[in-house]
Amino acid sequence: MKIILPILIIISISICIFNFFQIDWDNPLIGKSSVALIGVLASASSFLLLVILLISKKIAQKLKK
Repeated sequence: MKIILPILIIISISICIFNFFQIDWDNPLIGKSSVALIGVLASASSFLLLVILLISKKIAQKLKK
């Protein structure tokens, strides 16, 4: 779990950055831009969930000590 979480966080950030550059800012809700916008939102939410999981694991370790 110590190795997987940072790898997943890096993947989530990279997907978010990739999709961010795919958005056509003139028409962000039309065509492939809407898919990229959904991808940015999904990867950003997965990043937040992974960070929350990482923080909760650290808190659990401190409570065990």
